[in-house]
Amino acid sequence: MGAKLSGPGGGKSHTISQNADINVTPFVDIMLVLLIIFMVAAPMATVSIRLDLPPAVPPPPDQVQKEPVNVFIQRGGEIFIKGTPTTLEGLAADVCAALGGGDPACKEERVFVQANQDVTYNQFMEVMNELQAKGFYKVGLINEEFQ
Repeated sequence: MGAKLSGPGGGKSHTISQNADINVTPFVDIMLVLLIIFMVAAPMATVSIRLDLPPAVPPPPDQVQKEPVNVFIQRGGEIFIKGTPTTLEGLAADVCAALGGGDPACKEERVFVQANQDVTYNQFMEVMNELQAKGFYKVGLINEEFQ
C-alpha cells in the first residue's frame, strides 16, 4: 500500500491520503526469481535411464510363433494351466507339456502368470520362484480379471 505525499496541484494543503492501488513490483520480482529457479532445476529433474532394446526385426515369414502358456492362480492357491489343475512341484513339467516342446526348448518360450485378486503375495511368489528356479526367465504378468 502506498501513500501520496503531495496534494492536488501542489498548493498549501499537505494532506496525506492513502493509495489503494496494488504495488505489483515485489510480486513480479518474486515471479522472476521463481522462473529462474524452475528453469535451472527442470533439467536436473529429468533422469535418463540407458535402455538397450533389440533391433526391430520382424520374424521370418515361415516361422510360426508359439502361443504363450497362461498359468492361473486361484483363490485357495490352486494352480491351473489351460484349465488343467497342477501342483507347484509339477508346474515346470506341465508348462513344458503345454508348450509342446522338450525340456531345454520350452524354457525359452513365454509364460504368463495371472492371479486372482484374493491370492496372497506368498502364494504368488511361490509360483514365480518355482518358475525361475526351473529356468523359465521369460515370465510376464497379466493383471486382467478372470473368473
